[in-house]
Amino acid sequence: MAFYFVQFLTGLASAASLFLVASGLSIIFGVTRIVNFAHGAFYMLGAYVAFTLTERLSGALGFWGGIVVAALVVAAIGVLVEIVLLRRIYHAPELFQLLATFGLTLMVEDLVVLIWGPDDLLGRRAPGFKGAVDFFGQNIPSYDLFLIALGPIVLGALWLLFQRTRWGILVRAATQDRDMVAALGVNQKWLFTSVFAVGVFLAALGGALQIPRDAVHHAMDLRIIVEVFVVVVIGGLGSILGAFVAAVLVSELNAFGILIFPTISLILIFLVMAVVLVVRPWGLFGRKEAPARRTPGLTVIPWRPLSSVERLASLAALTFAAMLPFVSGNYALNVGAEIAIFVIFAASLHFLMAVGGLASFGHAAYFGLGAYGVAFLAKMAGLPMIACLLLGPLLGALGAAVFGAFAVQLSGVYFAMLTLAFAQIVWSVAFQWVGVTGGDNGILGLWPETWAASPPHFYWLALGVTTLVVSVLRLITFSPFGYALRAMRDSPLRSESIGINGKRIQWTAFIIAGTTAGIGGALFAYLKGSVFPDNMGISLSVDALVMVLLGGVETVPGAIFGAIVYKALNIWLVSKTDLSKLVLGIFIVLIVVVFPKGIVGVVESFMHRRRAAAPKAAALSAKIEGAQ
Repeated sequence: MAFYFVQFLTGLASAASLFLVASGLSIIFGVTRIVNFAHGAFYMLGAYVAFTLTERLSGALGFWGGIVVAALVVAAIGVLVEIVLLRRIYHAPELFQLLATFGLTLMVEDLVVLIWGPDDLLGRRAPGFKGAVDFFGQNIPSYDLFLIALGPIVLGALWLLFQRTRWGILVRAATQDRDMVAALGVNQKWLFTSVFAVGVFLAALGGALQIPRDAVHHAMDLRIIVEVFVVVVIGGLGSILGAFVAAVLVSELNAFGILIFPTISLILIFLVMAVVLVVRPWGLFGRKEAPARRTPGLTVIPWRPLSSVERLASLAALTFAAMLPFVSGNYALNVGAEIAIFVIFAASLHFLMAVGGLASFGHAAYFGLGAYGVAFLAKMAGLPMIACLLLGPLLGALGAAVFGAFAVQLSGVYFAMLTLAFAQIVWSVAFQWVGVTGGDNGILGLWPETWAASPPHFYWLALGVTTLVVSVLRLITFSPFGYALRAMRDSPLRSESIGINGKRIQWTAFIIAGTTAGIGGALFAYLKGSVFPDNMGISLSVDALVMVLLGGVETVPGAIFGAIVYKALNIWLVSKTDLSKLVLGIFIVLIVVVFPKGIVGVVESFMHRRRAAAPKAAALSAKIEGAQ
């Protein structure tokens, strides 16, 4: 009994730091609607800066002063980021802000390695809290007791800030309806900046307070950010009390899950998140929000099928790509095959986002399920490669059918978070079901058969399948089904009023997207010769989002160009420099600032303006000639 009590206290201590980080993200997310993937990076920076200051400053005052100063320094960096970068793109589609913060995360990951090195850093013990307290024969660190007491104190301070100050009232109002706050004359720019500063301060403070408990390392950001998103969703956007309760819930599930449910311990928090989203989408303590601004799928420039010239250009590009084996070596062909596979992956997510208006944060689940489908059929059933490629993606289709039935009942950020929860559940099952999936050892020995074993043959196979998949998705986009799906994206109420079954249309689109992602995963399994749980991890889902947004979510061919540019640049940078994440992050941020509609989006906007200006110029010329 004493052991379980100490375990409960350990969970409460972990909840304190998680609450600090989650409350900061909840405030930022609730007011600015930024899906701030860089929040984990600020948490990590807080830990690194605090480590440096506490090592240089002596005594209790130096330690605790270093903790607070570190949080203030990182908050100042956050203000600079908000003013220089985020303020420029507040009017861009909301997911482009996600792309910018992802670029920042990549930059910070390499910068901390460049400044502090790749090794784990062990911080000082907290002065005054170096011992342990005996609880019925079990020792619990006194620093954990300090954190347990700190959590409610910070909660009370934040409650006073948001309930008893004018600034707090404005923040709570903006969380519910920021357009109305702007209509009342509030300076949104400085409100957003102050909110971002407070949120980053809390994240950095949470990271700084971890140095007496955990080693400081350059993967801290990814470890914390997923749990923080879970806490924010369960608690409710903009709810500080919700963040506190959810942080305690998640931390206790982590503390006791490994003891009571060791085989599904990784799944528990995502199961809870999924249940909350299905039953109460706005969280336990959140409120149903006002209608959001335009969704990322809406487009200003009308879509149209390819013209004759564009078809010829596409055919010429495809012919050029097919000639690659005659002029390149095996390495280039393997890279080309990988890029072609990721074009399928990006195109499947683009279909869901651009045509359906549904932004998924867990699309890698279906890519990974397609890969595991091939592995099961090849290794357990002994089927030939052709049969595996045809049947393997059906596991992705099955997963999409099951998860999509729940996901399409939601919309916006709640849809995105539910897809993230489902993806993490699938990843956790693959990681912990060692007897079937091999766990983190994966399933090995999935090599192509003789007819596709050589790099040129496999490259042509990947290119052919990619061409077929992209062509089919484009045909669907301009089919009656595609028009109905786009109608649901643009105006759900009007669509349903004319008899369109919106949920069924969106569910079908979800299955199509999941199946095509599974096709990409099936090819990827044969390309790499193995399947691992990371093939359905959150990092791969983020990569797919980046590829779609980089090319242009409001364009039809954006995913193709985004996948080619992002994947080719990523592979090239990894081979050329140890700071590939830093360079790639800078490139992504520059693209967001310079091309806020994506690479293809900016090109199409330019061409649209030229086409629109041509008749006006002709009419003006005719008037001048008539006058003469």
